[in-house]
This record gives sequence, C-alpha cells and structure tokens, in this order.
Amino acid sequence: MATYTVTNKYLIDDFAVLQLLTPSEIAVGQSITVAGVDATFNGTYSVRALPQYLFIGVDTEGDLLYDYQMPVADQVLYAKVANNVERTAASGTVSYDPVCTWVTAAQVATYLGINIPNPSDDYTLLTQSVSAGNQFAYRRRQESGYIDSLTTSPGGDATLGTLMYCAALWRSRGSIEATYATFDGMGSAPQQSLTPIVKQLLGIPRPAVA
Repeated sequence: MATYTVTNKYLIDDFAVLQLLTPSEIAVGQSITVAGVDATFNGTYSVRALPQYLFIGVDTEGDLLYDYQMPVADQVLYAKVANNVERTAASGTVSYDPVCTWVTAAQVATYLGINIPNPSDDYTLLTQSVSAGNQFAYRRRQESGYIDSLTTSPGGDATLGTLMYCAALWRSRGSIEATYATFDGMGSAPQQSLTPIVKQLLGIPRPAVA
C-alpha cells in the first residue's frame, strides 16, 4: 500500500481536491482512501482527475474548469457532495492499494500445461507468481502512460504477456541469478522473464511523445 501526506484541501461544486506533499503513482479511476483530513473529505473514493492547476468549478456542461494561471502540482480530485470548502492547509493521508487480477492461477497452470496440486509448495509459488506478475504488468503499463482497469485485462495481448511473465516467474523457482535451476551436468540456458515478446505484448516501454 502506498500512502501520501495531504498538505491542502478544497471542495467546489461537489468535487473535492487534495494536494499531496509528494508526487504519487495514483491514476485516474483508481480507488483511494482518505483519512485524517476531516469528516467531509475522509472516505473511499474513485479518482476522477489529477489536476495540475487550481480547480475552480464545473461549467453548465459538467466539464471541470481550471485556472491555468495557477499551477498546483500533485493533486487528486474526486466527487463529493458537500458544501464548498475554501482552499486551506490540511493534514491527513491519501492511500491506495491497487490489486491487479488480469490472470488467475488456473490460467497460468493451463498455460504451463501441468497439473499443480493444491495445496502444495508449487501451488503456493504459483499464487505468488500470479500476484507478482499481475502487479508487475499493471505497474509497467501505468508507467508507460496507460490507464487500465485493475480487474479486466485491456486486451488479449496484455493477457498473454501477463501469462507468459507469470509462467516464467514460476519456472524460475530455485534458480540462481539468470539461469533456471537444473541438475543437468551440461548446465542450462540463461532464462529471461521479461523477454522482448512479453514487452511487445504488454506494450512496454511505450515511447514518450510530446
């Protein structure tokens, strides 16, 4: 879970805005938990925007309006039906714990083509690999500028890329450094979990464009 310190708060036209002390990895659509601010702002909400300018309200079409002469970094905005609150210093925290579930342990076992009994040490490692692979794929796509759902894969390519990465993590159990564990006197070929094809399927790293 990532937790960020709140420095300022304000609320206009049923939208609350909190400024954070440091940059965050929060993305639009993610669920955040606000605590320690006050009864009006505290709670669990879905992020509607990440303004980089002072929020000044909503127009007749329902669009969010900003004062582009007043840059304000590291803000999160969410819907909150309440009386307006002028911008003021605040304390408290904003936290979020994104859990990605694009692929399941059953899907990875099918991809591997093996039956992994549950319970077993191999199954425990499988669930760990699936959790790590899902989180890794989501985070790397987020870092490349994508806005994805945590529960639904953005497409078949991302699903396959995540499956391949999870499977590689499971296969690397007991390995040292960059090779699979082996009892073969001939040794083994180097293993790479994040292969070029996995990067291609996940769309990472996506080139930055102006």
